[in-house]
Amino acid sequence: MMIRKGEIGVSTSNIFPIIKKFLYSDHEIFVREIVSNAVDATQKMKTLADVGDYQGELGDLNIRIAIDKEKKTLTISDRGIGMTAEEVDKYINQIALSSANDFLDQYKENANAIIGHFGLGFYSSFMVSKRVEIITKSYRDEAPAVKWACDGSPEFTMEEVEKTDRGTDIVLHIDEEHEEYLEEAKIEALLNKYCKFLPVPIVFGKKKEWNEGKMVETGEDNVINHTEPLWKKQPATLKDEDYLQFYRDLYPHSFMEEPMFWIHLNVDYPFHLTGILYFPKIKSNLDLQRDKIQLYCNQVFVTDSVEGIVPEFLTLLHGVIDSPDIPLNVSRSYLQSDNNVKKISNHITKKVADKLEELFKKERTLYEEKWESLKLFVEYGMLTEERFVERAMKFALLKNSEGDYFTLEEYKTLVGTSQENKEGELVFLYTDNPEEQHAPVSAAKEKGYDVLLMDGQLDVHWMGLLERKREKTRFVRVDSDTVEHLIEKGEKAKVELTDEQQETLGEAVKAVLPSIEKTEFSVEFKALGEQGIPVQITRNEFSRRMKEMAAMQQMAFYGEMPHMCQVVLNVDDPRLKAWIAENENVAKEEVVEKAKNDDRLKQMIDLALLSSGMLKGEALSDFVKRNFETI
Repeated sequence: MMIRKGEIGVSTSNIFPIIKKFLYSDHEIFVREIVSNAVDATQKMKTLADVGDYQGELGDLNIRIAIDKEKKTLTISDRGIGMTAEEVDKYINQIALSSANDFLDQYKENANAIIGHFGLGFYSSFMVSKRVEIITKSYRDEAPAVKWACDGSPEFTMEEVEKTDRGTDIVLHIDEEHEEYLEEAKIEALLNKYCKFLPVPIVFGKKKEWNEGKMVETGEDNVINHTEPLWKKQPATLKDEDYLQFYRDLYPHSFMEEPMFWIHLNVDYPFHLTGILYFPKIKSNLDLQRDKIQLYCNQVFVTDSVEGIVPEFLTLLHGVIDSPDIPLNVSRSYLQSDNNVKKISNHITKKVADKLEELFKKERTLYEEKWESLKLFVEYGMLTEERFVERAMKFALLKNSEGDYFTLEEYKTLVGTSQENKEGELVFLYTDNPEEQHAPVSAAKEKGYDVLLMDGQLDVHWMGLLERKREKTRFVRVDSDTVEHLIEKGEKAKVELTDEQQETLGEAVKAVLPSIEKTEFSVEFKALGEQGIPVQITRNEFSRRMKEMAAMQQMAFYGEMPHMCQVVLNVDDPRLKAWIAENENVAKEEVVEKAKNDDRLKQMIDLALLSSGMLKGEALSDFVKRNFETI
């Protein structure tokens, strides 16, 4: 019996083209939408029974998905509350709200927002279908079953049909372009992606087992999902192995190491939020494990691309966030500006800081053991999330070259006034390569200084942050100056050389220096005492740090700039003093020419380069040969 024909209640005919345009690159979400609707209908059925408004037998409440390759149909069936003809008319035909036309005009470039605002998830089925049918019977005994059909235009038909059981069948007649959705493997993969943790069993065919050399069906339903995921359970009822097993279930095809620890989120007010976040072992690559947080809305998978939804540094975590307060179907720009999403983001940041501080305070030794993996995460958080900085100052650690760990305050106490310069600044000395910088590290230690190890991927940026956030604190690499001047305590000793003498000696040294690619040398004169090293190579802290940061940020201009090095000559050294005296009354050009064959000057400069790890290639071969000849 035909009830009626009509047009869907959108007074403009462009609703389907917009939905199709939106779903062009993401049309697979129709599976999520249709199954989620079936789950809603099933849960409403349970609720009616629970409160006594339905007295009949609930029976089998599983949602079933079936493929018919001959008919080219994909059917999603539930035994939920079903719909009457009036309800079909209300929920399916009357899409438009009073402002629908204005909304369509406003958002025609962003149909994702339309889907979210108007509950149009069902209509995503037209992305892959040339015709969609709804066969539904309400749980109300007196209501007849109805069949609604539409071919993707605004016209529909609705008629009474025979259906013995309550619930709804959505029948998608898959179009030729999308016949991949008639393949079992494709649908099973999508069900695993979007429906793995839905609260109602989702059945897709029968389980299969290997028998006599081939896979054969058994009589047992193939239930796709876990209806009670771990994040919905009370933490007090769970053991470590439960969390580790859930981690393996989340990432079944990866070869990730087990996580270090985890946070179980469970918030009821002022928003609802559950989830489990795992701290993976991170060594160096910031992009290595992104897209590992899965975002859910009432156990329905939304996305695993959470940048902009949670603070950037939290994208390095793994796990699950589930909140009904996160809209299921809205654009990323909408999510980023949504107040609930912002509150949730702030809360997660706080919980992460709480967990790290708790571990640091209660299990300091364990925390230090895990620091090498935590370091990148904590530094990244401090650099990218302002509200994380102050909290992290309490549990961020410094590691010195001896392998000991300190908080910033502890380290300040350790070095005390011994590493305070004449301006009252506390100077933190560091090395980023103890092997290459062994000589200056040793010199600093001999002078009683402590040296930090700062060889992490983000350390150069992090040091800059700490210098900005902490008053009178400076980080200086041990090879950025001579040990006598790394921490200036008083006035520098005066250099007793005339400008002419400095110019002549400087030109002579440059004539002897080997050519090193992308490296420029300048010559400096310092009075370091007779016991001081005659020649040293230093690297200016500011210019070197700028170059390193530019290289990290892939700023080509700065990255191509040469390394700026200083050849520091100790004018108090007896050998250099003798060399200056010998050339006192000789013309500069002649001195420079003579220097090219002066083994004493070459030897001192080569030793300085060797000590800095800069003597290589031909220059190193010449140095070795020259030294053998002296034996």
